[in-house]
Amino acid sequence: MTVVARAPVAPATAPIVELEKVSRIFGGSTPVEAVKEADLTVRSGEYVSIVGPSGSGKSTLLHVLGLLDRPTSGRYRFDGVDVGELSDGGRTALRGRGIGFVFQTFHLLAYRTVLENVTTGLIYNRTPRRERRRWATTALEQVGLGHRMDFTPRQLSGGESQRVAIARAVVARPNLLLCDEPTGNLDTKTTESILDLFDELRRGGLTLVVITHDHAVSHRAERRVEIIDGVLSERAS
Repeated sequence: MTVVARAPVAPATAPIVELEKVSRIFGGSTPVEAVKEADLTVRSGEYVSIVGPSGSGKSTLLHVLGLLDRPTSGRYRFDGVDVGELSDGGRTALRGRGIGFVFQTFHLLAYRTVLENVTTGLIYNRTPRRERRRWATTALEQVGLGHRMDFTPRQLSGGESQRVAIARAVVARPNLLLCDEPTGNLDTKTTESILDLFDELRRGGLTLVVITHDHAVSHRAERRVEIIDGVLSERAS
């Protein structure tokens, strides 16, 4: 597997994610505080897992971290930018250039080639069209699928499909890879191969936050944060 070289991560690196007393409350006749005064700092190059059971607030936290939702209160700085001061357009632009997403469901275009699927990760970040194929090819080689570029998703295994989804997420060279139950549809052996890939990406300098209910997955990270009823607490990995 070829991993794109990145600059070595210094021992004291700048924060990518800074949550300060962040809460997300959903209104209604009985308001629900899905995330409660969360404090979290993730520095450049770290690999952090956030683990919790169904209904614990993981999905809400993901939406806040990924700039898909706004907190009700508190402050969120992403890569030094106070996102609470941004317009919707500013948040979209920051998300497009700074965050890659990997989900439990692969969300691949069934009738497009693997290469074409990966190039879709470059459409919204202003990568020149002439550069897209080269960047996508590099990303596929990075995840060990350079030999599958002309295949379609229908010709891939579940593990290969997730690797394509990861290549699509990292092709634009984001500051943060945010993963939501990335191994939830995979068997044990394939899960291990995806977690090995995450280890490779982290060693290459990428910052990872993996949200999962699976403690075996969470323990692969260097830091482990637990969320229970919307409350975050750090645990020894």
